[in-house]
Amino acid sequence: MTDSDMSALRKRAEAGDADALDELVELAGERGDLDELRRLAGQGNSDATDLLIELAAENGDLNELRRLADNGSPDATDQLIELATELGDLGELRRLADKGNSTAAEQLQELTGE
Repeated sequence: MTDSDMSALRKRAEAGDADALDELVELAGERGDLDELRRLAGQGNSDATDLLIELAAENGDLNELRRLADNGSPDATDQLIELATELGDLGELRRLADKGNSTAAEQLQELTGE
């Protein structure tokens, strides 16, 4: 897809064309275009948010998952806890537990035996 095609697709999506928006999200996901997914997620598109979480988890991107979790995404929080547990990232688990996340606290306890 050319830049002009993408521009036209964005304009259609911004004008309220749901099919264009779905296509834009799908293309961004296929291309791994995190900036486009962030833009769409920032506009409240839950499909873009879901794809962003999925890609961040697949890529082990703690920073992106943390950003999404801190912006209120429970799915990103779950993925962040899972990834932090896999990596043994006690600092991240402590940070989440200190914010009141019981799952992070449980994982931290399991890893440390505290």
